[in-house]
Amino acid sequence: MISKIVLTGAAGRLANHLRAPLAKICKTLVSTDIAPLQTEALANETFIEADLGDYAAVKSVMEGAEIVVHFGGHPDEKPFDEILHANIIGCYNVWDTAYHAGARRIVYASSIHAVGMHPKTEAINSRSQHRPDSYYGLAKCFAEDMAKLYWDKKGLEAVCLRILSCADVGNARAVGSWLSYGDLVHLVERSVDTPVAGFSVIYGVSNNDRAPVDNSDAAFLGYLPKDNAEQFAAEMFAKDGVLDPKDPDNMCHGGPFATTDLGESGVAKLGLKETKG
Repeated sequence: MISKIVLTGAAGRLANHLRAPLAKICKTLVSTDIAPLQTEALANETFIEADLGDYAAVKSVMEGAEIVVHFGGHPDEKPFDEILHANIIGCYNVWDTAYHAGARRIVYASSIHAVGMHPKTEAINSRSQHRPDSYYGLAKCFAEDMAKLYWDKKGLEAVCLRILSCADVGNARAVGSWLSYGDLVHLVERSVDTPVAGFSVIYGVSNNDRAPVDNSDAAFLGYLPKDNAEQFAAEMFAKDGVLDPKDPDNMCHGGPFATTDLGESGVAKLGLKETKG
């Protein structure tokens, strides 16, 4: 059993789904966020309030960590100074303190927005060139590159999960990009317990008939997604009507983030309260 897992962003919608499953596979789960947890702490869970941009605060959380599941940071596009603090400096603080604490692996919530400006007519996989669609996506590129640096120079493993859209299916784009909550939990569990990870980039997407990415590189994890958004296809296509094939909202992997101005919310354009992807 894993001795200690640190979960950042634990008060967020996605990480909240991970708390109970992670608690089952470790002796101690330390959850951290700048906001309080959505529910009471579990029997082997300790909550520590910490700002990711504060190196000393993150360092205190990491003491004795074996695995870090890093889901903290802004989940949407923000002005650059806000992205810099939480999503760039915050990621550096997580990686550096985890390394010095002796952690062996970080599982990181990256995003499709690291490659969001690639057109959907262009097949992409985990080796596709970074092409961010926002400051948010740019921060994901930074973190992926830093993860590779710390693997190459320090031997700290990292699995970077480029999540597409983990939320209820509410539009035509999500028929391809959906990651169900059940498949999210399964993906993180496999990213934690796979024997060897090295540096890996994996897409966070369910077993959708119309998934727009090649996720064959996930096979070594034993990630076998069970859910398929095709069940929502007829309803979503009828609701959204015929899409404009020249609109980057429809034609780029990043969806509405591709046309939203820098610093302005992409999630708002999706009509979702809070999403990753």
